[in-house]
Amino acid sequence: MKDEEILGNSARPHPARPAIVALQDSLLPVREYKDRLFKKIFGDTTEESKRWRLDLYNALNGTAYTDPDELKLTTIENVIYVTMKNDISFLIGSQMNLYEQQSTFNPNMPLRGLMYFAQLYQMNLSARGLDLFGSTLVKIPSPSFIVFYNGDREMPDVSEQKLSDAFEPAGSGKGFEWTAKVINIGGNHSGDLLKRCRALYDYCSYVDRVKGNLKTGMPKKAAVGEAVDYAIKENYLDGFFKSQKMEVMNMSLTEFDQEEYDRNRRREEKEEIAQNMLARNYPVTDIAEITGLSLADVARLSEELAGAR
Repeated sequence: MKDEEILGNSARPHPARPAIVALQDSLLPVREYKDRLFKKIFGDTTEESKRWRLDLYNALNGTAYTDPDELKLTTIENVIYVTMKNDISFLIGSQMNLYEQQSTFNPNMPLRGLMYFAQLYQMNLSARGLDLFGSTLVKIPSPSFIVFYNGDREMPDVSEQKLSDAFEPAGSGKGFEWTAKVINIGGNHSGDLLKRCRALYDYCSYVDRVKGNLKTGMPKKAAVGEAVDYAIKENYLDGFFKSQKMEVMNMSLTEFDQEEYDRNRRREEKEEIAQNMLARNYPVTDIAEITGLSLADVARLSEELAGAR
Protein backbone atom coordinates (compact mmCIF):
# COMPACT_ATOMS: atom_id res chain seq x y z
CA MET A 1 0.00 0.00 0.00
CA LYS A 2 1.29 3.42 -0.96
CA ASP A 3 1.95 6.25 1.47
CA GLU A 4 -0.89 8.35 0.13
CA GLU A 5 -3.37 5.59 0.87
CA ILE A 6 -2.74 5.54 4.62
CA LEU A 7 -6.14 5.51 6.29
CA GLY A 8 -7.66 6.54 2.94
CA ASN A 9 -10.71 5.20 1.17
CA SER A 10 -8.77 2.22 -0.14
CA ALA A 11 -8.08 0.96 3.40
CA ARG A 12 -10.43 -1.52 5.04
CA PRO A 13 -12.97 0.22 7.31
CA HIS A 14 -12.82 -0.43 11.04
CA PRO A 15 -15.15 1.02 13.68
CA ALA A 16 -12.32 2.00 16.02
CA ARG A 17 -9.77 3.17 13.47
CA PRO A 18 -7.66 6.02 14.93
CA ALA A 19 -7.29 9.23 12.94
CA ILE A 20 -3.94 10.30 11.58
CA VAL A 21 -2.31 12.67 14.04
CA ALA A 22 -1.48 15.90 12.17
CA LEU A 23 1.97 17.36 12.69
CA GLN A 24 1.98 20.90 14.03
CA ASP A 25 4.10 23.73 12.66
CA SER A 26 6.27 23.51 15.77
CA LEU A 27 7.65 20.21 14.51
CA LEU A 28 9.11 21.79 11.38
CA PRO A 29 12.87 22.30 11.26
CA VAL A 30 14.05 25.54 12.80
CA ARG A 31 15.97 26.67 9.70
CA GLU A 32 14.03 28.75 7.19
CA TYR A 33 14.07 27.01 3.85
CA LYS A 34 14.91 29.10 0.81
CA ASP A 35 13.10 28.85 -2.51
CA ARG A 36 13.87 25.73 -4.45
CA LEU A 37 16.24 25.63 -7.40
CA PHE A 38 13.38 25.09 -9.86
CA LYS A 39 11.80 28.36 -8.77
CA LYS A 40 15.15 30.16 -8.82
CA ILE A 41 15.70 29.11 -12.44
CA PHE A 42 12.22 29.56 -13.87
CA GLY A 43 10.48 31.91 -11.45
CA ASP A 44 12.93 34.73 -10.81
CA THR A 45 12.74 38.30 -12.11
CA THR A 46 16.14 38.27 -13.81
CA GLU A 47 16.36 38.59 -17.59
CA GLU A 48 17.77 35.07 -17.92
CA SER A 49 14.97 33.61 -15.77
CA LYS A 50 12.38 35.42 -17.88
CA ARG A 51 13.90 33.86 -21.00
CA TRP A 52 13.99 30.36 -19.49
CA ARG A 53 10.38 30.74 -18.32
CA LEU A 54 9.30 31.72 -21.81
CA ASP A 55 11.22 28.80 -23.34
CA LEU A 56 9.52 26.40 -20.93
CA TYR A 57 6.08 27.80 -21.72
CA ASN A 58 6.69 27.55 -25.47
CA ALA A 59 7.99 23.98 -25.15
CA LEU A 60 4.91 22.92 -23.19
CA ASN A 61 2.37 24.63 -25.42
CA GLY A 62 3.89 24.45 -28.88
CA THR A 63 3.91 28.23 -29.11
CA ALA A 64 6.55 30.62 -30.41
CA TYR A 65 6.40 33.69 -28.19
CA THR A 66 9.55 35.79 -28.38
CA ASP A 67 9.03 38.54 -25.79
CA PRO A 68 9.71 37.31 -22.22
CA ASP A 69 7.87 40.32 -20.82
CA GLU A 70 4.60 38.94 -22.17
CA LEU A 71 4.67 36.57 -19.17
CA LYS A 72 3.50 38.51 -16.13
CA LEU A 73 4.56 36.90 -12.84
CA THR A 74 1.73 36.40 -10.33
CA THR A 75 3.56 34.08 -7.92
CA ILE A 76 2.14 34.05 -4.40
CA GLU A 77 4.89 34.75 -1.87
CA ASN A 78 4.68 33.85 1.82
CA VAL A 79 5.69 37.42 2.67
CA ILE A 80 2.18 38.44 1.63
CA TYR A 81 0.20 35.28 2.29
CA VAL A 82 1.60 33.43 5.29
CA THR A 83 -0.36 30.22 4.68
CA MET A 84 -0.17 30.26 0.89
CA LYS A 85 2.90 30.05 -1.33
CA ASN A 86 3.37 28.56 -4.79
CA ASP A 87 6.38 27.92 -7.01
CA ILE A 88 5.67 29.86 -10.20
CA SER A 89 2.51 31.43 -11.58
CA PHE A 90 2.15 33.88 -14.43
CA LEU A 91 -0.29 35.38 -16.87
CA ILE A 92 0.20 35.29 -20.61
CA GLY A 93 -2.59 36.58 -22.77
CA SER A 94 -5.80 35.23 -21.26
CA GLN A 95 -4.22 32.19 -19.58
CA MET A 96 -3.27 31.85 -15.90
CA ASN A 97 -0.42 29.36 -15.53
CA LEU A 98 0.72 27.63 -12.37
CA TYR A 99 3.86 25.46 -12.31
CA GLU A 100 4.76 23.38 -9.26
CA GLN A 101 7.83 21.16 -8.86
CA GLN A 102 7.56 18.07 -6.68
CA SER A 103 10.25 15.56 -5.76
CA THR A 104 7.82 13.61 -3.55
CA PHE A 105 4.57 12.25 -4.97
CA ASN A 106 1.60 14.14 -3.58
CA PRO A 107 -1.95 13.02 -4.47
CA ASN A 108 -3.39 16.27 -3.10
CA MET A 109 -2.09 18.55 -5.85
CA PRO A 110 -5.55 19.11 -7.42
CA LEU A 111 -6.88 20.44 -4.11
CA ARG A 112 -3.77 22.53 -3.55
CA GLY A 113 -4.08 23.86 -7.10
CA LEU A 114 -7.70 24.79 -6.51
CA MET A 115 -6.68 26.75 -3.42
CA TYR A 116 -3.80 28.43 -5.24
CA PHE A 117 -5.99 29.46 -8.16
CA ALA A 118 -8.70 30.80 -5.87
CA GLN A 119 -6.11 33.18 -4.41
CA LEU A 120 -4.65 34.01 -7.83
CA TYR A 121 -8.09 34.85 -9.21
CA GLN A 122 -8.87 36.96 -6.17
CA MET A 123 -5.67 38.93 -6.77
CA ASN A 124 -6.46 39.22 -10.47
CA LEU A 125 -10.00 40.49 -9.92
CA SER A 126 -8.82 42.96 -7.28
CA ALA A 127 -6.17 44.35 -9.62
CA ARG A 128 -8.79 44.79 -12.33
CA GLY A 129 -11.30 46.36 -9.96
CA LEU A 130 -13.99 43.80 -10.76
CA ASP A 131 -17.00 42.95 -8.59
CA LEU A 132 -18.33 39.39 -8.30
CA PHE A 133 -21.64 40.53 -6.85
CA GLY A 134 -22.91 42.44 -9.87
CA SER A 135 -25.28 41.25 -12.60
CA THR A 136 -22.55 41.04 -15.27
CA LEU A 137 -20.59 37.85 -15.90
CA VAL A 138 -17.00 38.36 -14.79
CA LYS A 139 -14.47 36.93 -17.25
CA ILE A 140 -11.31 35.33 -15.86
CA PRO A 141 -8.12 33.92 -17.44
CA SER A 142 -8.30 30.22 -18.29
CA PRO A 143 -6.27 28.03 -15.89
CA SER A 144 -3.35 25.77 -16.69
CA PHE A 145 -1.90 23.75 -13.79
CA ILE A 146 1.23 21.67 -14.32
CA VAL A 147 3.20 19.67 -11.77
CA PHE A 148 6.78 18.80 -12.70
CA TYR A 149 7.63 15.58 -10.87
CA ASN A 150 11.21 14.31 -10.51
CA GLY A 151 10.93 11.86 -7.64
CA ASP A 152 11.75 8.13 -7.49
CA ARG A 153 8.20 6.82 -7.89
CA GLU A 154 7.67 5.11 -11.25
CA MET A 155 5.19 7.17 -13.25
CA PRO A 156 4.40 7.73 -16.94
CA ASP A 157 5.71 10.78 -18.77
CA VAL A 158 2.33 12.50 -18.47
CA SER A 159 -0.57 11.73 -16.15
CA GLU A 160 -3.49 13.50 -14.55
CA GLN A 161 -4.63 13.88 -10.96
CA LYS A 162 -8.31 14.75 -10.49
CA LEU A 163 -9.94 16.49 -7.58
CA SER A 164 -12.93 14.16 -7.87
CA ASP A 165 -10.73 11.28 -6.67
CA ALA A 166 -10.87 12.92 -3.23
CA PHE A 167 -14.66 13.33 -3.13
CA GLU A 168 -16.61 11.43 -0.49
CA PRO A 169 -18.54 9.36 -1.24
CA ALA A 170 -16.68 8.19 -4.33
CA GLY A 171 -18.39 9.22 -7.54
CA SER A 172 -20.11 12.24 -6.03
CA GLY A 173 -19.69 15.81 -7.22
CA LYS A 174 -20.39 15.09 -10.87
CA GLY A 175 -19.90 18.10 -13.08
CA PHE A 176 -17.23 19.58 -10.84
CA GLU A 177 -13.59 18.85 -11.59
CA TRP A 178 -10.13 20.30 -11.14
CA THR A 179 -7.17 18.62 -12.77
CA ALA A 180 -3.43 18.71 -12.23
CA LYS A 181 -1.35 17.66 -15.21
CA VAL A 182 1.69 15.81 -13.90
CA ILE A 183 4.79 15.68 -16.10
CA ASN A 184 7.51 13.26 -15.04
CA ILE A 185 10.87 14.93 -15.70
CA GLY A 186 12.98 12.46 -13.71
CA GLY A 187 15.40 9.93 -15.15
CA ASN A 188 14.77 9.14 -18.81
CA HIS A 189 11.23 10.52 -18.91
CA SER A 190 9.77 13.31 -21.09
CA GLY A 191 12.73 13.34 -23.47
CA ASP A 192 10.87 15.24 -26.20
CA LEU A 193 9.96 18.04 -23.81
CA LEU A 194 13.53 18.31 -22.54
CA LYS A 195 14.80 18.53 -26.13
CA ARG A 196 12.48 21.48 -26.72
CA CYS A 197 13.56 23.31 -23.56
CA ARG A 198 17.31 23.36 -22.93
CA ALA A 199 16.92 25.08 -19.55
CA LEU A 200 14.67 22.27 -18.29
CA TYR A 201 17.11 19.69 -19.66
CA ASP A 202 20.01 21.32 -17.81
CA TYR A 203 18.03 21.53 -14.56
CA CYS A 204 16.95 17.87 -14.78
CA SER A 205 20.46 16.70 -15.68
CA TYR A 206 21.87 18.46 -12.64
CA VAL A 207 19.24 17.04 -10.25
CA ASP A 208 19.67 13.53 -11.68
CA ARG A 209 23.43 13.79 -11.19
CA VAL A 210 23.02 14.78 -7.54
CA LYS A 211 20.66 11.83 -7.00
CA GLY A 212 23.03 9.49 -8.79
CA ASN A 213 25.89 10.61 -6.56
CA LEU A 214 23.79 10.06 -3.44
CA LYS A 215 22.90 6.53 -4.56
CA THR A 216 26.60 5.68 -4.75
CA GLY A 217 26.92 6.59 -1.08
CA MET A 218 28.49 10.04 -1.45
CA PRO A 219 27.75 12.45 1.43
CA LYS A 220 25.19 15.13 0.50
CA LYS A 221 27.69 17.99 0.38
CA ALA A 222 30.10 16.05 -1.82
CA ALA A 223 27.25 14.81 -4.05
CA VAL A 224 26.00 18.34 -4.61
CA GLY A 225 29.48 19.79 -5.02
CA GLU A 226 30.46 17.26 -7.70
CA ALA A 227 27.17 17.85 -9.58
CA VAL A 228 27.65 21.62 -9.48
CA ASP A 229 31.20 21.31 -10.78
CA TYR A 230 29.96 19.04 -13.57
CA ALA A 231 27.21 21.54 -14.45
CA ILE A 232 29.83 24.30 -14.63
CA LYS A 233 32.05 22.17 -16.85
CA GLU A 234 29.13 21.44 -19.19
CA ASN A 235 28.05 25.10 -19.11
CA TYR A 236 24.54 24.25 -17.94
CA LEU A 237 22.15 27.21 -18.08
CA ASP A 238 24.72 29.35 -19.88
CA GLY A 239 27.04 29.82 -16.90
CA PHE A 240 24.32 30.09 -14.23
CA PHE A 241 25.90 27.35 -12.11
CA LYS A 242 29.26 29.12 -12.21
CA SER A 243 27.95 32.59 -11.36
CA GLN A 244 25.55 31.29 -8.69
CA LYS A 245 27.65 28.39 -7.40
CA MET A 246 27.37 29.02 -3.65
CA GLU A 247 23.67 29.84 -3.79
CA VAL A 248 22.95 26.74 -5.87
CA MET A 249 24.89 24.58 -3.43
CA ASN A 250 23.15 26.02 -0.38
CA MET A 251 19.77 25.74 -2.06
CA SER A 252 20.40 22.15 -3.14
CA LEU A 253 21.63 21.05 0.28
CA THR A 254 18.56 22.65 1.85
CA GLU A 255 16.26 20.86 -0.60
CA PHE A 256 17.76 17.44 0.04
CA ASP A 257 17.71 18.08 3.80
CA GLN A 258 14.00 18.87 3.46
CA GLU A 259 13.36 15.73 1.42
CA GLU A 260 15.10 13.61 4.06
CA TYR A 261 13.10 15.35 6.78
CA ASP A 262 9.86 14.69 4.89
CA ARG A 263 10.70 11.00 4.52
CA ASN A 264 11.46 10.70 8.22
CA ARG A 265 8.29 12.60 9.11
CA ARG A 266 6.12 10.26 7.04
CA ARG A 267 7.69 7.24 8.69
CA GLU A 268 7.09 8.75 12.13
CA GLU A 269 3.46 9.33 11.18
CA LYS A 270 3.11 5.70 10.10
CA GLU A 271 4.67 4.43 13.31
CA GLU A 272 2.44 6.66 15.42
CA ILE A 273 -0.63 5.31 13.65
CA ALA A 274 0.63 1.75 14.14
CA GLN A 275 1.22 2.34 17.86
CA ASN A 276 -2.32 3.67 18.27
CA MET A 277 -3.72 0.65 16.47
CA LEU A 278 -1.62 -1.77 18.51
CA ALA A 279 -2.95 -0.17 21.68
CA ARG A 280 -6.46 -0.93 20.39
CA ASN A 281 -5.55 -4.56 19.63
CA TYR A 282 -5.78 -4.40 15.84
CA PRO A 283 -4.42 -7.46 14.02
CA VAL A 284 -0.78 -7.01 13.02
CA THR A 285 -1.56 -7.81 9.38
CA ASP A 286 -4.23 -5.09 9.26
CA ILE A 287 -1.83 -2.56 10.76
CA ALA A 288 0.84 -3.39 8.18
CA GLU A 289 -1.69 -3.11 5.35
CA ILE A 290 -3.09 0.24 6.50
CA THR A 291 0.20 1.95 7.40
CA GLY A 292 2.44 0.47 4.71
CA LEU A 293 4.95 -0.67 7.34
CA SER A 294 6.46 -4.13 7.09
CA LEU A 295 5.25 -6.90 9.38
CA ALA A 296 8.70 -6.89 10.98
CA ASP A 297 8.40 -3.17 11.77
CA VAL A 298 4.93 -3.65 13.27
CA ALA A 299 6.21 -6.58 15.34
CA ARG A 300 9.08 -4.42 16.61
CA LEU A 301 6.67 -1.66 17.60
CA SER A 302 4.49 -4.24 19.35
CA GLU A 303 7.47 -5.47 21.39
CA GLU A 304 8.41 -1.89 22.30
CA LEU A 305 4.85 -1.18 23.40
CA ALA A 306 4.74 -4.34 25.50
CA GLY A 307 8.06 -3.44 27.13
CA ALA A 308 6.78 0.00 28.05
CA ARG A 309 3.75 -1.35 29.90
